[in-house]
Amino acid sequence: MTETADYDFDDQMVIHRVLNGEADAFELLLKKYRELVFMITAHHVPSDQVEEVAQDAFVRAYQSLRSYKGHGDFKHWLTVITTRTCHDFWRKRYRNREVNISSISDEHQQWLDSTTAVSASALNEERDTKEDAKSLMDWALSQLSASDRMVLELIYLEELSIKETAEMLDLSQTNVKVRAFRARQKMQKLIKEHDRSRV
Repeated sequence: MTETADYDFDDQMVIHRVLNGEADAFELLLKKYRELVFMITAHHVPSDQVEEVAQDAFVRAYQSLRSYKGHGDFKHWLTVITTRTCHDFWRKRYRNREVNISSISDEHQQWLDSTTAVSASALNEERDTKEDAKSLMDWALSQLSASDRMVLELIYLEELSIKETAEMLDLSQTNVKVRAFRARQKMQKLIKEHDRSRV
């Protein structure tokens, strides 16, 4: 049997088997959606944490399988769980963080200024290399709360709608709009503070 054929099954049938005591059948879903879950986590957490967060997402999916009950698309349901797992990763990490505002370079300051008004595609065009962009993005996002960080990533980097972002993070649409606005304002404030610190 080929690898492709291994994935040619109905998710609902496998879920039914798992919920009826055949726990090992969950491995079929794990193999089928492994690439999806790893891709999502790779977009939201440091590379050395991707595997652990992806495993956490699968554990949560397995533990929450009874709440799924076949409502909607399983792939979408798993995507939401994975995104929320990434969100929780940052919430835990931010409890013990310290970032020095004066550590930002002039080049990074210019990029931060641009984040308040431009889309992800424009941001990518402004960066000379992916490494510089990632380093700068990590610094900028580290200044925000975990929820604000995820809101900005989903809206501006993944270009999800307010409604989609709200669903992914289990927030109201109004909350998402407020968080996005507040996060942009915080970046502007950081830039101004950095400017004053250099005078």
